[in-house]
Amino acid sequence: MRHDDDSTGGTDPLRGARSVDDADIRSLFGQSSAAFAMLSGPAHVVEAANHAFFDAIGGGERVRMGVPIGQLAPELAGQGVIALLDGVYRTGRPCSARDARIVLGAADAVGEAYFDFIYEPRRDTGGNVTGVLLLAVETTQTRHAQRLIAEHRALLEQIARQAPLREVLDGMARVIEHFTPGTAVSVLLADEDGRHLRHGAAPSLPDFYNEAIDGIATGEGIGSCGTAAHRRRPVVVSDIAADPFWADFRELAAAASLAACWSTPILARDGRLLGTFAMYHRTPRHPEETDLALARVFTDTAALAIERHHAERAQAAAEAKEKAARDDLAFLLAAGTALAQCSDYAQILQCLADICVPALAPLCAIDVVDAGGARRIAAAALTAPQADLLASCRSDTDVVARVLSSATTEVARRAPAGLDPWDDLAVAGYLCVPLSDRGQAFGTLTLLTTDDGPPLDGHAVHLAEELASRASPLARNARQYTERVQMSRDLQAGLLLPDLPELPGAELATHYHPAGEGLEIGGDFYDVFPLPDGQWAFLIGDVCGRGAKAATTTALVRHTARAVARLLPEPHAVVRAVNTALLDRASSHGSGFVTLVYGHLRDHREHLAVDFIRAGHVAPRLVLPDGTVSVLEVPGMLLGVTPDPRLHTHHVDLKPGESLVLVTDGITEARTSTGSQFDDAGLDTALGHVVHPSAEGILDALITAVTAFTDGQVGEDDQAALVLTALSPDRR
Repeated sequence: MRHDDDSTGGTDPLRGARSVDDADIRSLFGQSSAAFAMLSGPAHVVEAANHAFFDAIGGGERVRMGVPIGQLAPELAGQGVIALLDGVYRTGRPCSARDARIVLGAADAVGEAYFDFIYEPRRDTGGNVTGVLLLAVETTQTRHAQRLIAEHRALLEQIARQAPLREVLDGMARVIEHFTPGTAVSVLLADEDGRHLRHGAAPSLPDFYNEAIDGIATGEGIGSCGTAAHRRRPVVVSDIAADPFWADFRELAAAASLAACWSTPILARDGRLLGTFAMYHRTPRHPEETDLALARVFTDTAALAIERHHAERAQAAAEAKEKAARDDLAFLLAAGTALAQCSDYAQILQCLADICVPALAPLCAIDVVDAGGARRIAAAALTAPQADLLASCRSDTDVVARVLSSATTEVARRAPAGLDPWDDLAVAGYLCVPLSDRGQAFGTLTLLTTDDGPPLDGHAVHLAEELASRASPLARNARQYTERVQMSRDLQAGLLLPDLPELPGAELATHYHPAGEGLEIGGDFYDVFPLPDGQWAFLIGDVCGRGAKAATTTALVRHTARAVARLLPEPHAVVRAVNTALLDRASSHGSGFVTLVYGHLRDHREHLAVDFIRAGHVAPRLVLPDGTVSVLEVPGMLLGVTPDPRLHTHHVDLKPGESLVLVTDGITEARTSTGSQFDDAGLDTALGHVVHPSAEGILDALITAVTAFTDGQVGEDDQAALVLTALSPDRR
């Protein structure tokens, strides 16, 4: 604002003071940023004032001297300012006010401001009040900064307490719009691929505009936001009507009465695009430094909120994945328990079908090879009529024939070809999994989806194949049992390893001898199987009791261990899963306890690393090449007794020539005709006199010693032994 001054007596607002004191005051405050005015008389006529005073009350036509202040700024009367001036003039007592809110300006340019005021009485030489001295320091920016900091802190608190992202962004937009009147704020969020922008928050933009730009691409020349996202730096468009970036959106902006748009990309700490922050204006306008600073502050805040949101989503996804894994494990464990409790061939397959419905699909059919063709042996559905209809259908469909021939899974989103009444069952898709034994398919597990259900996904395929792989050996063993019900030895052999695997860096030897004539199924067992990470699992155990119930429990322990060992990395977790399966048995399938040694074996070239759990079983023996025998007394409770058995993991490194010997109590409790026991001392003595300290040599020496002790008599308990010997590097 320019004020004219000439040598011919033109009026300068800073002239006219009538005393030395007034002149000094004018000198002090004439060019100050503080507003200063000398008011005279009861009408408070402006006698002298500085530029800051006139700028504060609106400038322009209000820059006049000799006019009452109430006439220059009529809006002050209604806000108590004139009354304060009257009081100072009347009483002669000064007055002050801090952070006083004043609304200034004409009707078309009203603005809010805050001031610290001092009103001092002016006196003549006789001490009479002649006017009022007004001093005012504007605190608007300070107050706004305080409020801005408070609002920013509130947004950070929202982020910290994990408020919904939309709520945080909407609150942020409203805060900025409050501090910059006439601004409309928009936040767009980047897709995961960073190629499109989605609506995040824009409380002051019309819905039709937000809907139109929701999903716009990022790229050069695609408005302010698309270009800023593409360039990864701010883009300022001060006149939308004339800017080429807005060629495709100019009519849309005009319909929303938008004339300027300044957009800043929101970037993660690693440089990834998170979205854009835009400030719109209704008239063409170029940003000031304060606008850019405000954009930077809240862009960083938006980045924090969005990254926190992404982290929460990632955590939720990880938790969901972990829960899904736990659910799958529980499902497989329950399925393994249910299947293991079935001893009849048809019963196992019907149980398998029942497990699949409705967990995996609404319809399930199981077909097996019989008399050169396929026969439907089990079916399950959501309703009994559906199950009956599915059970009565023919089994010789093309799908079943192909899967039986190829022994590979087949899946499709259509009904299988054939004569089955797929229309009556509203079948919309199928998954056919082979039931295989040693690579040869002997049946199929077919899951069917319906029109009103979801299609089968990869997760369902994985679980179905896992179930089939677990159920197949159970079903095959049960079929052999049904066909050879009188051949207990064959069934007992089916519960043990059919062939000894070759272990990396180790020699393996096993022994099993049934009690009595071998016509009754015993409870001793062992197993060795590979794990996905190159480790091998081994176990030896003894089920309380004999007969079919003992065999059921043996199968439950072995197959539960095999099912969960691929999913649980630590031996103690596998043993606890076995314990849970034992506790969940139906009472009709046995309730006896189990002793067990279970461990993991890994080849480290120079030695074998072994971690094992002992659960109430005969203590393992460590046999050194020089005949030294160490008893590995590891505490551990029986399984199948308490939900939380005390278990301890023991680690041992087997150096070349050293052996780990595991036996059942059928060996330590072997008796002579007079009742004397072989016991632990006999075991240690036999192991200490081994001439050839290999797995086979140790096992031969042990069995020879037991046989000699009992004079070749058949004991009353099964005998099982498992020996692991570390090989030297030249024998690997």
